[in-house]
Amino acid sequence: MIFWSIPFAAAVIDSRRISGISLHNNESISTWQNLVTFMSPVAKFTLLALIRVSLIAIAAGGAVALVVDVTWGAALGAAVILAVVGYYAYKLASLSVWLNDPQAATLPEGIGLWGDTLGHLYRVIRHERAAQRTLTDSLSRFQAAATALPDGAVMLDEQYNIVWCNPSAETHLGLSFKRDRMQVVTYLIRNPELIAYLDSRNFLEPLIIRLQPNKLGSGNASTEVTLSLQLVAFGEDQMLLLSRDISERERLETIRRDFVANVSHELRTPLTVVTGFLETVTIAGTSNEALLKKSLAHMSAQTARMQHLVEDLLTLSRLEDNRNRLNVAPINIPELIATLVSDAEQLSAQRHTITKEITGPWLLGNRDEISSAFGNLMTNAVRYTPEGSAISVQWSQADQNAPLIFRVIDNGEGIGAEHLPRLTERFYRVDRGRSRASGGTGLGLAIVKHVLLRHDSHLEIQSSMDAVNHGTIFSAIFPAERACAAMPRPQAVAA
Repeated sequence: MIFWSIPFAAAVIDSRRISGISLHNNESISTWQNLVTFMSPVAKFTLLALIRVSLIAIAAGGAVALVVDVTWGAALGAAVILAVVGYYAYKLASLSVWLNDPQAATLPEGIGLWGDTLGHLYRVIRHERAAQRTLTDSLSRFQAAATALPDGAVMLDEQYNIVWCNPSAETHLGLSFKRDRMQVVTYLIRNPELIAYLDSRNFLEPLIIRLQPNKLGSGNASTEVTLSLQLVAFGEDQMLLLSRDISERERLETIRRDFVANVSHELRTPLTVVTGFLETVTIAGTSNEALLKKSLAHMSAQTARMQHLVEDLLTLSRLEDNRNRLNVAPINIPELIATLVSDAEQLSAQRHTITKEITGPWLLGNRDEISSAFGNLMTNAVRYTPEGSAISVQWSQADQNAPLIFRVIDNGEGIGAEHLPRLTERFYRVDRGRSRASGGTGLGLAIVKHVLLRHDSHLEIQSSMDAVNHGTIFSAIFPAERACAAMPRPQAVAA
């Protein structure tokens, strides 16, 4: 009992009490307190361990020396010290092995200082692992968010080497993170404007560059890509190159500029004519009746042309307005086409052979808009097909699940393939002089396109300039869901 109680008592002795030689000597206590205060934590724990081992050895050896003899007491004290040193060596080896694969289940056990040390070490490792998991999750969320960005992001170091990039940047700039990591970005994107932008170190304003898709690894070399690039510095000697595809915005801006220029030109021409005749009449007076009549006729024609232009512009504006809801009702297409063909024959004045072939059902849509679209297609065929040509108007549906198709077919000269993609643009004309002479505003096919879009439909254009099989086919294709049964005519009621 004495042998086991003495080590236990020594282990619970406070270091402050151990450090004093005499508990009743205030001066000694103060000296040891000052010494312990200025000691490092490692020195304190070392001192405490040495005192514990020494007390255990002295207590065990002293007890044996008193009971047996001094030699046996000294031997036992040395054996205790050797056992403690071996215990510490064993625990140190266990700790070294455990650190190679630190797992909670294999954490070595210990008592005293070793137990405290191993427990504290485990808590530190667990905290670090939790912090690492949090950091990994944060990094994963950041990479997922950066990957989902529609804008490109390229992380660069101070030498403009690519550290990381997201998929949008790979698409915009033709990069590959796996292939191009730690490559200089200017070696991969050989654009003089980009090189000058990076050399200037002035990144307050974005850089607008235009790149050909074939330089970005795309197979389609016909479309130019417009990118907005801006460099943003962050951290220590790190930069973020942001890219945004503004091709669509540039295209819309070009369309807007062209639209303003075309409207100005279209209005300036008739206004110039009207102004000229007004000046002529003002100078000549009203005495020359023939000149006055001729001038008024020309001014009336130009005024009508401006009126048609304004009406078409208003129609386009109304069709493009999302607030303008589409009101639909069953449309008697056979009757509508018959009326439009009659109008086309009057416009043709027997200069063309116009036939119709109607086999399709009624259509669910807006009658005014459909009439405008079909009328524009037929009027264009009359205006731009040479005299003596044949024009065929067809309305058909192959079966109940097939689309409904309205076709206007002519055997005129045909249209060049380079013009077909742009025919539905505002004011686009294959032959400007011929179009104005025929009285067109250049907005007819644009109106047709927007009417069909509002009816979930589209326009297809086929044309051939072959010496034998020449001509053009305009096809307005409607989904099968817009077919509807014929409505019965209201019966007259006898008075």
